[in-house]
Amino acid sequence: MDPLTAAASTSSTSTSTSSSRRPDTDPDLFDTIVLADNEFRGKGYREGFIEGSQLGETEGRQYGLANGAKLGSEVSFYKGFTMTWKSLLQNNPDTKNSKRLKVLNSMLEMVHSFPYEDPTNDTLQEDLEKMRAKFKQICSLLNIQPTLHKEKAAAMSF
Repeated sequence: MDPLTAAASTSSTSTSTSSSRRPDTDPDLFDTIVLADNEFRGKGYREGFIEGSQLGETEGRQYGLANGAKLGSEVSFYKGFTMTWKSLLQNNPDTKNSKRLKVLNSMLEMVHSFPYEDPTNDTLQEDLEKMRAKFKQICSLLNIQPTLHKEKAAAMSF
């Protein structure tokens, strides 16, 4: 036997004996524990993610309904207020009324151009603030107090 071949066979024998497993331990048991831990952690994450997504969607829908209703109520108030005053002032030809009608028409344009259908519109809050300012301006021109009656949540009495 050639010395290189003998050295190779000895090293392969020593490698095989050093990598041999002890008969009293079961490495598959430890692998199973580690793999089970990872599996359960992953399963728990997936289940939690799904449940959290569903819960978040439900809460988001409820929040959107509540705030959308408030927003719609406010904008509808401005529209009704403006249309009522416009109809009252159109019958009285006066120089002051022409300015008031111009501001009322401006408010109606703002109400009609308000982005109802797109809650992700970047200018939604800005448009609402402009409407609030225009409402105060109209109230000042009409010499009335600017009040928007908020609905009382728990004010029901039977």
